[in-house]
Amino acid sequence: MMKLSRMTDYGVVVLSQMAQDRPAVATAPSLAEATGLPAPSVSKLLKAFARAGLVSSQRGHYGGYKLARSPDEINVAEIIAALEGPVALTACVDGAEGRCGVELSCPIRGRWDTVNTAIRLALEGISLSELSAPNQSIFDLAPPARAAAMSR
Repeated sequence: MMKLSRMTDYGVVVLSQMAQDRPAVATAPSLAEATGLPAPSVSKLLKAFARAGLVSSQRGHYGGYKLARSPDEINVAEIIAALEGPVALTACVDGAEGRCGVELSCPIRGRWDTVNTAIRLALEGISLSELSAPNQSIFDLAPPARAAAMSR
């Protein structure tokens, strides 16, 4: 089973809340209250998102965090990468030589790249704004370009 971590799940919730409240500056405590998530987790997520360039921080009395880009310009793959690292189904994808003890004799060496690329492209094709749109399927919102990207 492929499963994202709880923190990544929380991270999507936090960024979705920020996308809905855009362009407001939000504090970690206010986001924790709005989402029902633990404040320490929200603080940790915001710091990771700031390091990844997904949010920007503002200091001062009216400080807090805001999305660094439009929700249309932030995709799910970026969110996952900010918290878990690049999307990689196995240790042997995308040139990760030397991470597997049997890679030289593996009969499917390099073939996971195709699957990994397809999943990465699918995640890159879903924006934060589409993911956080209330009561709509992301497939209902999908632009024609996504269909082309997913068929590669």
